[in-house]
Amino acid sequence: MTVKEYIDALPDDRQAAMKKLRAVIRKNLPKGFKEVINYKMPSYVVPHSKYPDGYHCDPSLPLPFLGMASQKNFIALYHMGIYADAKLMTWFEKQWPKHMSTKLDMGKICIRFKKVDAIPYDLIGELVAKMSADAWIKIYEKACKS
Repeated sequence: MTVKEYIDALPDDRQAAMKKLRAVIRKNLPKGFKEVINYKMPSYVVPHSKYPDGYHCDPSLPLPFLGMASQKNFIALYHMGIYADAKLMTWFEKQWPKHMSTKLDMGKICIRFKKVDAIPYDLIGELVAKMSADAWIKIYEKACKS
């Protein structure tokens, strides 16, 4: 399955939001990441060509960084870097109210958007642009070794 096929299989209202989210991610994602289907969802990973060790849980998989999925009750953005980098998390939490009037709905790496017409695309673009593949690799390796 391709990312396009994943999105095309969604209901119309979800397709529009996911297409826009994908476009924002692709526009702002630093070089070094690759778009793939990983864990049955559109994902942005550090490919083996850049990071041959792969993901420690399954080295045959590339190093995951970002994913997006249409879940039953929300659209989810999974950002590994926001969980691993406290400064990035603090920045994001402070920026949220500047873009949204609703409370941030978030798990460890999952940002949930229950209203598909209320996704802060500009903020997501800024978030995505803030971490390079090289910076992600350094943070990931430091976390794995500690």
